[in-house]
Amino acid sequence: MDATELRGRVQEFLAAHDPKSTDRLEFLRARFDAGLAWVHFPEGLGGLGAARELQAEVDAAFAEAGAPDNQPQTNVIGLGMAAPTILRFGDDEQRRRYLRPLWTGEEIWCQLFSEPGAGSDLAALSTRAVRDGDEWVVDGQKVWTSLAHKARWAILVTRSDPDQPKHKGLTYFICDMTAPGVEVRPLRQITGEAEFNEVFLSGVRIPDSQRLGEVGQGWSVALGTLMNERVAIGGRTPPRESGLIGAAAEQWREHPEKRTPGLHDRLLELWVEAEAVRLSSIRLRQQMAVGEPGPEGSAIKSAFAELNQRITGYQLELLGEEGLEYDDWTFRQPEYTDFTKRGPGFRYLRARGNTIEGGTTEVLRNVIAERVLGLPPEIRTDKDKPWKELPR
Repeated sequence: MDATELRGRVQEFLAAHDPKSTDRLEFLRARFDAGLAWVHFPEGLGGLGAARELQAEVDAAFAEAGAPDNQPQTNVIGLGMAAPTILRFGDDEQRRRYLRPLWTGEEIWCQLFSEPGAGSDLAALSTRAVRDGDEWVVDGQKVWTSLAHKARWAILVTRSDPDQPKHKGLTYFICDMTAPGVEVRPLRQITGEAEFNEVFLSGVRIPDSQRLGEVGQGWSVALGTLMNERVAIGGRTPPRESGLIGAAAEQWREHPEKRTPGLHDRLLELWVEAEAVRLSSIRLRQQMAVGEPGPEGSAIKSAFAELNQRITGYQLELLGEEGLEYDDWTFRQPEYTDFTKRGPGFRYLRARGNTIEGGTTEVLRNVIAERVLGLPPEIRTDKDKPWKELPR
C-alpha cells in the first residue's frame, strides 16, 4: 500500500467517523479495526501491512482533523515495548486479545523485569516460576516498575529452570496485575514523586496460555523487548529545538542579564549535540522501517540520557539561585511525567534517572562495543554455570 492509497483510507475513515461527534473510545476502536492504528502491523491487528514510515503521516492527518489520540504518554510501556513483543512472539489468540485494548488505552501495561539483586544484570534474576499443570506459580520481587499502580497487565520475565545457565533458564509471561498475590508499593524518588514501584509476587498463578515464547526461551523474548524499550526512550524524533534543549534555549533568551560568553558557548555545543541525536533518531527510525530494532538503539538511548543530564545541569547554572527552586514536593503517583514542562529544579533531579532506566549506560556501552563495533566481549566466568551455583 502506497502513501496515496493510505491517505485515501484516512479520509474515508474520517468521513464515516466524525471526530467531533463520535465517542472517543468508539472512534479509537474503529480506527484500530480499520488498520490505521499501527499501519505496519498485519491486517486485523491494527494495521494494513504498510511501510512503517507512513505512520507519521497517518498520525498527522488525524491530528489535523482534531481526532482524539490514544494518549500514548500514559501507556508508554504497552505501546513501545509490550505491543511489538506480543506481535513478534505471541500466538494469534494473544494478539487478538491484547493488542486492541492496549492501543486504545483501555488497558495499561507495565514491565516486570528489574529486581533488587539483578538490575543491570537482568539475566541474573531470581523470580521463580514453577509449573503446576496448565498453570505456573510465580514468587519473587520486581523493582523500578513504571506505571505498576495503573497497569492492568505486565510483561514478566521469570526463572523457570535454575539448573540451566542464567540466560537459558528463563520464561516470559503476560501477568494479570489484578491477580491474587500481586502487591504494588510506590517508590518515592528524589523528585518527591513515585513514578516507579516495587512489585511483590507471592504465589501468583499464571495460565500457560499467557506465556510468550517457548519455555526456557525468555531471554530471547526479553532482548526483543529491551531493543524496543531503548528505541522508545531515546529514539523519538521531535522537532528541532524541542524538549529540554528548547527549554534551555528559551531560558537563555528570557534572561539576558544572566548571559556570559562561556555559557553561550556551552549552549551552542549542547544545541548541536541535541540536533545530532535528533537526526540520528530519524536514521534509526528509517532502519526500523525495514526490520526489528537492533543494538543501535542502545547508542541513541545512551546519548539521549547523558545529554539530558548535561542540559538540565546547564539550566541550573544559567539561572543560579533561581534554578534551585523546586516547584512541587507533593507526594503523588502520576500517570506519566513530562518533565520538559516542569521547573528546572525538577528536571535536573528527574534527569538523574535517565542513565539508569531502560538499561544503565554502562551496560549499553558494552552492547555498543560488542554488538555494534565488534570489539572482544568481556570475560564472563558465569556464562556456562548453572544459575543455582552462582554467588548471590
